[in-house]
Amino acid sequence: MTLKEKLETDLSAAMKARDEVRVRTLRSALTAVKNEEVAGKQARELSDEDVVRVLTREAKKRREAAAAFGDAGRDAQAQAERDEGVVLDEYLPAQLADEELTALVADAIAATGAAGPRAMGQVMKAVNPKVAGRAEGGRVAAEVKRQLTV
Repeated sequence: MTLKEKLETDLSAAMKARDEVRVRTLRSALTAVKNEEVAGKQARELSDEDVVRVLTREAKKRREAAAAFGDAGRDAQAQAERDEGVVLDEYLPAQLADEELTALVADAIAATGAAGPRAMGQVMKAVNPKVAGRAEGGRVAAEVKRQLTV
């Protein structure tokens, strides 16, 4: 069963269980997946990796919206966004621990022979395929920058 099929099956189950948060979240996630499928010149079927990429983007939107609502004093909306983020996290790969990320970045720096902040792009290019979906880009970039400036 593909990830998209799992989302559709879980949406059906959530509708039967009348779980409003899960229904709302899965509907918006499936809409984002379908929009991605028809984007571009030709419609295509997304692979599981592409679906994970879309879900990661959706989860990031939820985190940012929750922070914005929280800063504006709209706690109910912020909590709703956090609840949706929790549902999306169930479909994403486990996030890398800080130690694992540090080790992956150190390995990439050693493999590329990079030195200094100017080599950040080179290291990011080497690290990103290894952490795809398991660490947010900003977190990876911060770790690469930290290790290159030491």
